[in-house]
Order: sequence, then C-alpha cells, then structure tokens
Amino acid sequence: MAGLVAFGLFGVGCSTGGTGTRDEGPAGSQPVAQITPQASPSGTTPPVRRVDAVRLLKGDPKVGEQVRDGLKPCAGKAYPIDTSYGSMTGGRTADVVVNVMSCADSVGVGTYVYRADDDGSYENVFTAEVPAVYGTIDRGDLVVTTQVYGSKDPLAYPSGSEVVTYRWASDRFTEHDRVHNDFSRAVEGTDGDLPVQSEPVEPMEPVPSEAPVDQGRN
Repeated sequence: MAGLVAFGLFGVGCSTGGTGTRDEGPAGSQPVAQITPQASPSGTTPPVRRVDAVRLLKGDPKVGEQVRDGLKPCAGKAYPIDTSYGSMTGGRTADVVVNVMSCADSVGVGTYVYRADDDGSYENVFTAEVPAVYGTIDRGDLVVTTQVYGSKDPLAYPSGSEVVTYRWASDRFTEHDRVHNDFSRAVEGTDGDLPVQSEPVEPMEPVPSEAPVDQGRN
C-alpha cells in the first residue's frame, strides 16, 4: 500500500483545513464525475484523477438527504467542501476523501471516501455523518476525527475528540486504532480561573513613635 499522495490541485472553498488537496465544482445529478488523468510521479503510487466532488455527493444515494439538501454554495460558487486524494484501498487510481462543512461555522457534517472503478465511476466505500467530523489520509490510512461536546460546551471549545484510524482490508475499512483526547478547560475559566496578578504594594514609610510621656510631670 502506497503512502500519502498530494498534488497541487487547489480549489476555492468556504473553509480550509485537513491534509491533502482540495477541489470543488458545480452541482449536478450524475454520480460519475468528469476526470482528468495525471501522470504519477513514481511507479509505485497511483495517478490522481481530479473529481467534481459536488457532483459525486449530489448523485450518491449513500449521502444523507439532509446533507444533500444543505449542500449549497456559501458565497458565489464556492461550496464548503474539502477534497483529498491519496492511496488507501490499493486501487489503480487515487482514492478521494470528501469533507462537507457548514457555511455558518465551518463545522464538519459529513466525511465520505470514494474508490475509483475501472469504468471511471466512483464507489462510496465509507460514510460518516456526525457533527464536527473530518477525515484525512495519513500514510495509507483513513483518519477520522470527531470533536466531542458537552451539554454546555461552546462551539469553539469542545470537551475532547475521538480520533479513529481505519485500514482497508477485505474490501472494506475496518477500525485499526482509536484515541480519545480530553481537553483542558482551565485556560477558558470553566474548571478554575487562573490566578489574578495583584498590583504591587508600595512599602509604607515608618511612622515615628511618639515621645514617652513622663508620668511624674504635671
């Protein structure tokens, strides 16, 4: 299985993030995207075929109805989509990871992996539609990160994250590793405020003592 393949294929998106190249395109109804083969830089890595990610999602019955209906440009013709290319399934052409985000806050709403068939079409081989999800390609593995929120967590400060590594075996992705992270909340003042630096206190001038009173005098 070859390692991560990244090429200079950049599109304009509503949000940035992740590893790998990105591409967006106009919406359509056909699941088979127009593709352009590109030469592989070495004999061991599959070539990248640029896809119309929006068309893939719109024509994919495995994509949830809520995600498809909400898949609209954020501004102009820019869709909130990140697209990464790399070798994970051992196919002749690089696999495609598509992340869909919300326009309002750039939070991931779905991660999808597409594997190229010999006829030029793409098959959905992985779907994750949960809040704050994002998938990347790491040295031939699929790494899916999901932010974990408590009932009172603001969007910018999740309580933790789940990082799951999937590996392709027997024509499917299976979980290979899982890491749970708990984030410290001390810096946000929720679990305990940081000590406040007090103002320096100027030393007081010594007060002269009064002269002793002679009890023997009138």
